[in-house]
Parts: sequence; structure tokens; C-alpha cells
Amino acid sequence: MDRLKQLESFVAIATRGGLTAAAKAEGVAPAIMGRRLDALEERLGVKLLLRTTRRITLTHEGSAFLEDCQRLLVELANAEASVSAGGIKASGHLRVTAPAGFGRRHVAPLVPRFHQRHPEVTISLNLSDRVIDVAGENYDCAVRVGDLPDSSLVSVRLADNRRRCVATPEFIRRHGAPRHPGELSRFDCLSLSSDASQTRGWAFRVPGVDGEHEVIHLKPNGPLDCSDGQVLHDWCLAGHGIAWRSNWEVEAEIDAGLLVPLLDDFAAPPNGIYAVFPQRKHLPLRVRLWLDFLKAHYARPEFWGGTIAAPATSMTSTTSTEKER
Repeated sequence: MDRLKQLESFVAIATRGGLTAAAKAEGVAPAIMGRRLDALEERLGVKLLLRTTRRITLTHEGSAFLEDCQRLLVELANAEASVSAGGIKASGHLRVTAPAGFGRRHVAPLVPRFHQRHPEVTISLNLSDRVIDVAGENYDCAVRVGDLPDSSLVSVRLADNRRRCVATPEFIRRHGAPRHPGELSRFDCLSLSSDASQTRGWAFRVPGVDGEHEVIHLKPNGPLDCSDGQVLHDWCLAGHGIAWRSNWEVEAEIDAGLLVPLLDDFAAPPNGIYAVFPQRKHLPLRVRLWLDFLKAHYARPEFWGGTIAAPATSMTSTTSTEKER
């Protein structure tokens, strides 16, 4: 019990930004939360949080441990609820939001299937590249792609999100292919325009000066840029340049031979595809089942692939931006 309380207190302090806020939410004194955190750090032998009079910051170890703790606490709550729920059917209204491009491809097709399995659950799906305030706008769950900012939301990692450089076979025949990320400056690259949210550039993993690999960020130039990720995808398929896209966007075209992956040896480590939801001790059954449903489908490699007969001939106005949504 003490260990569980320590984990719960650590998660509360980290997600709420301080001892006072976490203690207020739990209805105990801040000193109690502090003692639990001290006991946890002493037991683990690592520093999880750096505390000053003004702020609390996660250490590298604390950040990794936080994700594991959140997942364990959610799974524990689900296990308890599945026993206590017995034969109760899921019901009520489920509000879900997801980024537009990813949501059209990999969330929207699952919604009718989930409803068929749980017909007493009604579902509203919002597709938007605006960063939704999940708690403030009363959403049960948001699917987000990319690195997550610090927040009071609970996150569950659903799958890895890998980014790849791609171009058409015809483009490579005409212009060749880069052998190193540093050579991208010699090629026409299709990038998000400066008013889009992707600010750090394209990420690659390269050998460092000390022999260790490091992640670098480049901002390749080209004659064409756009604030809409789907337009970049379509331009790439039309042979206008090299694009840096998520694997979920281009895997089917790669399998069909319409696009060729480039610089895979320098691919940066994947970030994640997450489900996030407001922190609560007991998730409604419909939300727990939706999370399990997403995890089960996203765990299947064949879910992300597919065969495509020909490139798309029309453009859709999907703002699939590079940053986490």
C-alpha cells in the first residue's frame, strides 16, 4: 500500500506541477506528499524531481518513470473496474478528438467498428489540428501524435511514430538520392511553411564527434512549401521533391512502390502515438474499452499498411502538421 501511495503521489506531483496542488487534490498536507516522494526516491536510489522554491522539474529518470507509472496505475484501475463491473455493458456518450490527417486515416475507421461492438455507446469524433483542451472542453480522450508537453493529462502510449524521408522513383531517377542528411541542401525538399507549427526541422540520428550518436535537426530548403501536411504529401507523390513524413502517412505508398524511403540509416528514434485523457481515478467503462480497442488495433503491424493501386489525384485540406497535436 505504501508503495502504491508513493507512485500515486509522484504522478500527482509531476502532473499537477507541485506539492501544494497535488496535496490539495488529494486532501492531505503538502508535507505528506513530500515525505512520500522522498521515500520513493530513496527506495529507487535516483532523483525523480528537481525541486526549487518556484518550480518542480522532472529529471531524465523521472520523465521515463512517470510514463511507466501512469500506465501501471491506469492498468490497475482497469483491472479493478473489470472485476467490479461484472457483466455491466458500456453505455453513454464518448467524446474523442484526434489530429485531422491521422484521425481520418486511423481513428475514424475504428469508430463505427467500436460502436458495432458496443451499440449502447454513442460517439462524437472531432478532427482538428488545434490543440484541444481535453479537460476544459469535456472530451473523454484525445489521440495525439508526437512528443507530449508537460500537462495534467494522463497518457497511454499506443504505438511508435517513425518519421521517414520519401520521394517518388521518378524523382530519384531524375535527381539521384541523398546519401547523408547533410546532402539534402542539394535537393528540392517539401517543407512546412514558417507559419506552421513544426519549428525544429527534420530530425536525424548521426554519429557524433565522440563516436556516440546524436539527434540533429535540419531545415531543408526548396522551391515549394505549405502549411498543410496533406498538400506536401500530394506534392511528393506528384514527384515535386523529397518530403519528411510520418510512417503512417506513407507506408502504404512505400509498399505499393509509389514512394521510396531515403536516409533510413539516419532515422531519428521514434516518438509516440498516445491516448491522453483527464486524470481521474476511475475511468468510465466506455473510455477504458475505447483505449483497449485502440491499443489492440494499433498493435497489429498490418493495421498501418495496405495496398494502393495509384496515387491520389485530388488534394484534401487536411492540416497534418509535424508537431504533436
